[in-house]
Amino acid sequence: QVQLVESGGGLVQAGGSLRLSCAASGRTFSSYAMGWFRQAPGKEREFVATISPSYGITTYADSVKGRFTISRDNAKNTVYLQMNSLKPEDTAVYYCAAKPITSSTIVSQYNYWGQGTQVTVSS
Repeated sequence: QVQLVESGGGLVQAGGSLRLSCAASGRTFSSYAMGWFRQAPGKEREFVATISPSYGITTYADSVKGRFTISRDNAKNTVYLQMNSLKPEDTAVYYCAAKPITSSTIVSQYNYWGQGTQVTVSS
């Protein structure tokens, strides 16, 4: 079992930055691929970024490429999402997720989810 707790959301003006954190329980964090997803009101949950367990290989959605950076600290069992140049369309609840071994951009392939943290970007 892996438990995930997100933090760092809030209200920011367009062009601003936020850093989300996701703290994971368990001793096998380093063997899990980690992902960030988001869900805006009335929309489906969508992929944002993912990072592989060992080599830290990253993949991003086109909509955030060049603005967001995912990283992980296996010693702290934590994954981060640095969000720069935020836009109003980035407003959503952001979720951290984990799956064993291989990264994925597909929501249904992730086994464990956090409770989400709200990010609101004002224009």
